[in-house]
Amino acid sequence: MTRKQRLVVAITGASGAVYGVRVLQALSALDGWETHLVCSPSGLLTAHHELGLQRPQLEAMADVVHNVRDIGATIASGSFRCDGMVVAPCSMRTLAAIATGLADNLVTRAADVMLKERRRLVLLARETPFHLVHLRNMTTVTEMGAIVVPPVPAFYTHPQSVDDIVNHTVGRVLDLFDVPHDGLVERWQGLRPNVATA
Repeated sequence: MTRKQRLVVAITGASGAVYGVRVLQALSALDGWETHLVCSPSGLLTAHHELGLQRPQLEAMADVVHNVRDIGATIASGSFRCDGMVVAPCSMRTLAAIATGLADNLVTRAADVMLKERRRLVLLARETPFHLVHLRNMTTVTEMGAIVVPPVPAFYTHPQSVDDIVNHTVGRVLDLFDVPHDGLVERWQGLRPNVATA
């Protein structure tokens, strides 16, 4: 029997809760995927502040919800089969904990599991400007196998709204997990011949 593909989605306290929410929404439309949600307390506060979401509304978007303090959860073990994890957004505190192996809550423990099991871990690092420790932590997690994806907008798509910008980033994140999606990303087709330089 073929199991559903599973993606762990973590939302932490940086600005940009919409990214994690949009990942959950995109995956909920697909029959073959199962989402496991874990939010830090700051992530819940930010989702409420930025999107007006209460905890039950946010948790209803996921197939399985884990308490951030439950280090005995399924996603805390490498023996639990899943296909990867995205932290969207990823606060600098969470980034630092992952970079140093400080598995002090379920977000950072689940991320640590992804790294030790050589599974895909995508971090939407949300801060600006970066100082040297931020940059060094990004280098460290990259060397460990994670993929750092700061949600930087692409303007070649001529976005008309914040939704367009968010959808493009989320589509690119889903690409990293080979998740099928339609309409989130406007694929680059090359410059039009009349504007290409010789």
